[in-house]
Amino acid sequence: MSPVLVRDEAPADVDAIRDVVTRAFEQAAEAALVDALRRAGKATISLVAEQEGRVVGHVLFSPVTLAEAPHAPFASGLAPLAVLPEMQRHGIGAALVRAGLARCRAAGHSFVVVLGSPAYYGRFGFVDGARHRLHSEYHVPPGVFQVIEIAPGTLAGKSGLVRYAEEFDGV
Repeated sequence: MSPVLVRDEAPADVDAIRDVVTRAFEQAAEAALVDALRRAGKATISLVAEQEGRVVGHVLFSPVTLAEAPHAPFASGLAPLAVLPEMQRHGIGAALVRAGLARCRAAGHSFVVVLGSPAYYGRFGFVDGARHRLHSEYHVPPGVFQVIEIAPGTLAGKSGLVRYAEEFDGV
């Protein structure tokens, strides 16, 4: 398999991203979310994985807030992460997550949250949000709402409900 290049989303990638996300989730709702976040200017970090000139994966980071501390340092939600079904289990998603977290660090984000598999996201340093007394506005099983501090100590003394952009309400 040839190497994968992770890069910023470009305007020419929009249709390919929509296809990747739709195929990965086997429905169009998450692709519509990506489009809505992009239109609203809330696609803070949007990266694609490209192999042999073809977009095979995508990850998006958008702003989240702490309801009890609306002026808390800037934070992001990782969602969605998508890789073409036939390209999964080849490290493409991991490459996208690592590159995205590095970009969050470089951009000065304080923490990142994700709703997903603890086994998968734990290897990047995500921990149960409850460990930091954070919880999601969505009802999810224990351990699924996770957080990683990009700036160590950022969450000290903070707690509460994490809210995603209103565009997530339609998913």
